[in-house]
This record gives sequence, structure tokens and C-alpha cells, in this order.
Amino acid sequence: MKAGDVVLVGAACSPQFTANRALRLRIVSVGETDPYHDWIWLTGYVLDARGDATAKREVYVMKAGVVIQRRTAPAGVQPRRSSSRVRA
Repeated sequence: MKAGDVVLVGAACSPQFTANRALRLRIVSVGETDPYHDWIWLTGYVLDARGDATAKREVYVMKAGVVIQRRTAPAGVQPRRSSSRVRA
């Protein structure tokens, strides 16, 4: 996990995110892994259904329960764009 990744924080991360309390988070920073059973601090923006940031949050979660939904491209790598041209 790194800054820019979009993750799902749900019940597998912590009991506080069960049922309708799960959230999608665009990570801003990842804290050091806590030696207490591999829990970590994540700071990021909560995303709504459209992908817009609604609030900044800092959450303490179990690293193994975090589901990465979208990774950021490595530095210097441009995302592929589909071409509207027809190739013969």
C-alpha cells in the first residue's frame, strides 16, 4: 500500500467498520506497521459512490484485512489510453 492507492476498509480490518460503516479510502500516507498484531495507521480521503473525496480520516486497521481496489501507477509510468483510431 502506498499514497494514491484506493482501498476498502471493512469488517476484516476492524470491528468498527462492520455493516454499513465500511469505507473506500484514497490513501495519503501509511504509518509504520505497529508490532501489535500487524495493525497500521492509514490517513486518507473517504470516497463517495462517484469517487469524490468527502472527508479526511485517519484509521487504525489490521493490515491483512485491507483490500486494495486500485493501485497507483509507478512514478514515470503513463496510463494506457484507448485509441479511437481504427488500425488496418
